[in-house]
Amino acid sequence: MNGKSEGTRRGSGPRNGVIVDRRPSGGGLNGSVGSFIVRDDEDGRYYSFDYRQIVTEGFRTIRTGERVRFHISAQSPDLAEFVIRLDQPDPAEYYQ
Repeated sequence: MNGKSEGTRRGSGPRNGVIVDRRPSGGGLNGSVGSFIVRDDEDGRYYSFDYRQIVTEGFRTIRTGERVRFHISAQSPDLAEFVIRLDQPDPAEYYQ
């Protein structure tokens, strides 16, 4: 684990990663709410989060393959929180 103890990793500073999966849970108004999986660039570990952890204005959505910055939850070391999208799509893409 790169010489770091589990205690120093958990709840530490920002991490970078890539969204690798979306897992629908069937919740929400149209059944499309789900969780997302991010792979940490540094150690290759996987962390899950839901749309409530996406830090943005407007719609909280994210796509597989997007790069993000996130924190590891201090309460649950397998969860990501404060997820920030680094690959913001061009809004014009949605109006073509």
